[in-house]
Amino acid sequence: MPKKSLCQKCRGLCCRYFALPIETPEDKQDYDDIRWYLCHKDITVFVEDGDWYLNIKNKCRHLSEKDYSCGIYNKRPKICHGYSTKDCDYTQGEYDFDLHFTSDKQMEEYIKIKFDNNAKAKRNLKKKKTTSKRKKKKK
Repeated sequence: MPKKSLCQKCRGLCCRYFALPIETPEDKQDYDDIRWYLCHKDITVFVEDGDWYLNIKNKCRHLSEKDYSCGIYNKRPKICHGYSTKDCDYTQGEYDFDLHFTSDKQMEEYIKIKFDNNAKAKRNLKKKKTTSKRKKKKK
């Protein structure tokens, strides 16, 4: 009797989404563009090892709902053929992302913290420096 592979135990987790690299956001507008992605159903964005990815939850049309096998296994795309079970979603459990955004509201909060709070802190620092210079001039 042949030994069962991980794929025979799994429900095709790797065939239920795909992730595409996106450019690393640099300014507030770039982050707002990502917020727009997150307004769409079944989209998340994650950062792994400093690289940004758009994650699209969309099942492969060739994944069988009956037994979760690949309907075009012998003609599957190269990316599927090269997939290794050592990085398998079935065995890995939870991901350890640097950042993971699942909604536009999360990104909106992140933008506020990254830009708005930072701008306030810079203004306060500038005020302190100006006040400090005035005090020195008076002496």
